[in-house]
Amino acid sequence: MSGLAAERLMVTLGGRAVLSELDLALASGRLVGLIGPNGAGKTTLLRALAGLVQPAHGHVLLDGKPLAETPRKLRARRIAYLPQGQRVDWPLSVRRLVELGRLPHLEPWAIPGGPDRAAVEDALRATETEALGERAVTALSGGERARVLLARCLAGEPQILLADEPVAGLDPYHALKVMELLAARAGAGVAVLVVLHDLALAVRFCETLVLLSEGRLEAAGAPMEVLSPARLARSYHIRAQYGEAEGRAFLVPWSRLDPERRP
Repeated sequence: MSGLAAERLMVTLGGRAVLSELDLALASGRLVGLIGPNGAGKTTLLRALAGLVQPAHGHVLLDGKPLAETPRKLRARRIAYLPQGQRVDWPLSVRRLVELGRLPHLEPWAIPGGPDRAAVEDALRATETEALGERAVTALSGGERARVLLARCLAGEPQILLADEPVAGLDPYHALKVMELLAARAGAGVAVLVVLHDLALAVRFCETLVLLSEGRLEAAGAPMEVLSPARLARSYHIRAQYGEAEGRAFLVPWSRLDPERRP
């Protein structure tokens, strides 16, 4: 088996099961949206897949082998993890911060070479942050910083990208830009798993949606199948409006339902 997968994954935090008996496989060239209400276990799942949380039961596998047995440098080359709301406390320039994404490809104390500089410039261009290159990261707005941190991940040219709410805090233009960029990376063969709360963007861009509810897999499949009226009511306690534009289906969350109501 190639790629990244979770098998019967169980994660406990503070003595409480956050993920239970969860199976998931990420295929190259696919953009997968990870959705679910607050507290469903989405961030914990990404952290487990990145090797930052140890399972209480089950396995995370990279190319069919336990992730924990993969050398750290090889793991860092293969997998990029973009956490949500990441802080940057050092006043590095944007270009220098993005350059740090090349560290897994460099020997200790090595100076980045031509291919490294090209990867950094490509990442800055892709995220439309070239003009910020010489500014201090600590002087950026939240939305600018989010795009720069995504650029750092892209500079590493990962084969697997785990992104936790990369569009949170972005204006509509840049939210669309980031989703277009993730879709393009998937189209180029990268396996992309992205946590989203914006269901409209999830339906618009993701080929597959994985819906978590209380740490368990509620549904996985085509977006409109996963986000059926019954599932929206059960998992999110909302009603949506459905439609079609430019030959694509869309969904707009429309109204709340009584949480005590069961479909």
